[in-house]
Amino acid sequence: MNEELNILLNGCIKYDRLSQEKLYRQFYPALFALCNKFFDDEHDIKTALNNGMLQVFNNIEKYDIAKGDLFGWTYSIVRNAAISLIRTKKSKPTTEQLSSDLKVEASINPLKDLESEIVEKYLKSLSLTTRAVFSLFYIEEFLIKEIAAGLDMKEGTVKWHMSDGRNKLKIFFKEDIKQVVYAR
Repeated sequence: MNEELNILLNGCIKYDRLSQEKLYRQFYPALFALCNKFFDDEHDIKTALNNGMLQVFNNIEKYDIAKGDLFGWTYSIVRNAAISLIRTKKSKPTTEQLSSDLKVEASINPLKDLESEIVEKYLKSLSLTTRAVFSLFYIEEFLIKEIAAGLDMKEGTVKWHMSDGRNKLKIFFKEDIKQVVYAR
């Protein structure tokens, strides 16, 4: 850990507001981008980010440098805060008939080779829950079992959201291609 970050960490452990603000500002762009993957509304993005950072500051003395860097630890906490917010905001699926035999092709990541702007545009087109599942699976690389536990839903529901996201991805790219062709 570099000396400046070590000084900030020690200041945060002592609840020094200036150190907390510096750390918050240093990590803000990346953490905002993380939360933006899950929410449309800027208020929700900032709520998740701020809830996560509050947890970071309240538990900073538990941070163990031997287990990883400070940013990675903070990133995990903020991601979990976003998942918690999704869990409180999500509505139970009503019309979805879920089946446990839906197949998820884990080896194929449809977002892998896309530019970040295109991925962000696509994710914004999905419902909140489908976006969360898709982001956690393809971007954060969680297992279906972990996503189900984290979002408090059945694995079949996670698989349904994966299937729904992939189907919408196909439609999204057909529409995107039409726009390019008609623009010429």
